[in-house]
Amino acid sequence: MQKITFFCLIALQLATAQSYKITYQKASNGKVIEPQDLTLVFTDKNATLITTASILDRKAAFPFEETWVNHTQQKIYQKGYLGEKRTALTVDSIALAKQTFELLPETKTILGYPCKKAKTIINSNTLELWYTDALGVKGSPSTLGQNLGLVLEIGRNGNFYTTAIKIEKQKSKSPITLDIAQKPLDLLSYRDMLWKSRFTTIPIFKDQILNFSDTSISNDSIFRFANGTIAVRKIKFPEIKTGSQVFLDLVEQSNGDAYDRTGSVFIIPMDKKQSFWDGLQQGANTLPIYENGNGKKYQGIVATDQFQPLIELIRFFTPFGIQKYNHIELKDKTWHTQVPYRQDISELVSAYSGKEVYVGTFIGNYDKGGHKISMNITIHPEEEAPNRHGVVIPLFNTVNIMEMAGQEYGTLFNHEKGLVVEFTLEKDLTTARLRYLTTGHGGWENGDEFVPKKNTILLDGKEVFQVTPWREDCGSYRLFNPASGNFNNGLSSSDYSRSNWCPGMVTYPYYIDLGNLKAGKHTLQVIIPQGAPEGNSFSAWNVSGVLLGK
Repeated sequence: MQKITFFCLIALQLATAQSYKITYQKASNGKVIEPQDLTLVFTDKNATLITTASILDRKAAFPFEETWVNHTQQKIYQKGYLGEKRTALTVDSIALAKQTFELLPETKTILGYPCKKAKTIINSNTLELWYTDALGVKGSPSTLGQNLGLVLEIGRNGNFYTTAIKIEKQKSKSPITLDIAQKPLDLLSYRDMLWKSRFTTIPIFKDQILNFSDTSISNDSIFRFANGTIAVRKIKFPEIKTGSQVFLDLVEQSNGDAYDRTGSVFIIPMDKKQSFWDGLQQGANTLPIYENGNGKKYQGIVATDQFQPLIELIRFFTPFGIQKYNHIELKDKTWHTQVPYRQDISELVSAYSGKEVYVGTFIGNYDKGGHKISMNITIHPEEEAPNRHGVVIPLFNTVNIMEMAGQEYGTLFNHEKGLVVEFTLEKDLTTARLRYLTTGHGGWENGDEFVPKKNTILLDGKEVFQVTPWREDCGSYRLFNPASGNFNNGLSSSDYSRSNWCPGMVTYPYYIDLGNLKAGKHTLQVIIPQGAPEGNSFSAWNVSGVLLGK
């Protein structure tokens, strides 16, 4: 007889002994979950197949998974169907042996079969299993309890139940198969591949350097500006279904710069006659100029009839020298090697869904090594669609991403007028909100970075919001900051509270309800009592605002 190896095995199958089909239904807090894809178990004395009604009916949406338990070999085979022609397989030879249960004296009857009770605790969840020996087979609606008997009910924490609602003796002796004619992955790789197939990942940057150097140049796919401190890519986004959750992930390491720096990820709107893209290519002074009477000119920071400022997706702050300066040794300090930033950007989906847009990032620094980042955007479908905004209108953004190419700092709040933007709505806007990001900077210990300052926002001359943005948890990020300076009072620079930011964190936006806005002209004003300069030190505020609504 020809020897058949594992890798050329075409299929594993249930033996031709008497088999059963068990249908299971899920309920939560005493109510059957509707709608639901019923769990189906096919089992005999040798093997168990766990699947669902939609899989058998060929209606299951990718990704989905089937599990085959070989009771004779005590192995669990799991196969993930990731797409029309993409599958993954794993084999676990130890999971069944590692399961332990407390066998309890209680009994009850399910579908006419006497059942015994077993209990176990997994990840702080108490699970109670009811199983029967009456049919002479083993099986379960999950990998848990496969060796107990035929599990007819699993209860989790007393409020979620998977219960058998039908048991059918199979008349046909035709085997049910699970095709495993592929090389299995290790369990972690399998789980990772299955998990990532549940959402769409759009890579933006991989190990991208943001530094200050004359040698930083663009290539075929990545545009570099401001001596390399800005990187921009054109990204094609798919149509994103209503209700989907969209997240931006960014990872940063120092590639030479030891200091905490402002970072921003943005989209460049291209709907008007002039765009920020023109300024990147032709220089900051070609952008529309904003003046409020303090004697300075601010390039490209407010919306006009012919221009829209940058849409800020996230604002982040680099820590002091993470990874590059991890050689600095302090007792009981094990430095992190990278800092992750993650933020939900779903409310801005109308700005990029189904569009090809310029996505960029900036880290202000004057270091030749600079910083290294990787970034992607993930799209996660939701079964129920939350109420998402359909209109995204950028109004202002004072983050001077072209800092290293001459764009003015946000020092305009030293004038009582502050920032004023006039905008015209072509249609009524319902449930309007302002997505407002604000951080104070500069001036050393007496500057606005370290002094709380009230932000006031007025719409059409009426105050609609005020807040004193402040963060007091900066000490939580100490292990991200190996190069942070240490002071005589026992604190490090990264420990100090700041105006709405800390070295190594994301600054999250405020959402300001504006009600329903009528079509026509409106005026929005931001006022901050900015501190006066001290010698060569000055204070500045990075504020950005996007109008959302329907």
